Amino acid sequence: MKLYTRIGDDGTTRLFGNAQVSKDDARVEAYGDVDELNSAIGVARTACTFEEISAVLDVVQNRLFDVGADLATPRSEDGSDPAHIYRIAPEDSSELEHFIDLTCEPLPAMRQFVLPGGAELAARLHLARTICRRTERRCVKLSHGAAGIGAIIIYLNRLSDLLFALARRANQLAGVTDVAWRKKEPST
Repeated sequence: MKLYTRIGDDGTTRLFGNAQVSKDDARVEAYGDVDELNSAIGVARTACTFEEISAVLDVVQNRLFDVGADLATPRSEDGSDPAHIYRIAPEDSSELEHFIDLTCEPLPAMRQFVLPGGAELAARLHLARTICRRTERRCVKLSHGAAGIGAIIIYLNRLSDLLFALARRANQLAGVTDVAWRKKEPST
C-alpha cells in the first residue's frame, strides 16, 4: 500500500464511515489536535529516563489513539457504533485520576503557582499540557454540534491535570525545584 492516496488533494478527507468533509471541519481540527498532543507526549518521552513516568505516558499515548478514532467516527443517527471503534468512557478518566493520585503522593504541597519549566522533561510535559488544554477547547467547540463528545472532554481535562502532575514529578525526580511564579506587585 502506498503512503499517498491523493484523496485529500482537493482539501477534503474521509472520516471513519467514509463521510467526506473539509480538512478544516471542526471534527478534523479536533482529532488533528489530539494527534499533535500525542506527538508532543512522544517528544517528552524522548527525554524521559524515569520508568514510572514513561509507563504512564505509554498508556496515555495508546489511549489518545482511541480518542482520535472516536473523534474520527461520528455517532450514527440510530445510536449504534461500529464494532471496531472504542468509545472513550468514564473509566478512562478514572484511570487518569488514579495516575494523578499516584503521581502527586510523593510531591510537596503546592503553595504557589509554578511556571512551566525546570528539568527538560518537565518543560516538555508542560508544553504537552498546554496542547492538551487547546485540544480540550477544540473538543468543547465540536460538542456544540456533535453528540458523544462529553467523555472525551472529561478525559482531556483529566489528562491536562495528569501532565501537570507528571511535570512536577519529573522535576522532583531530577532534583530540580519547580519554578515559582514571582508575581509583580502593582505600582502604588
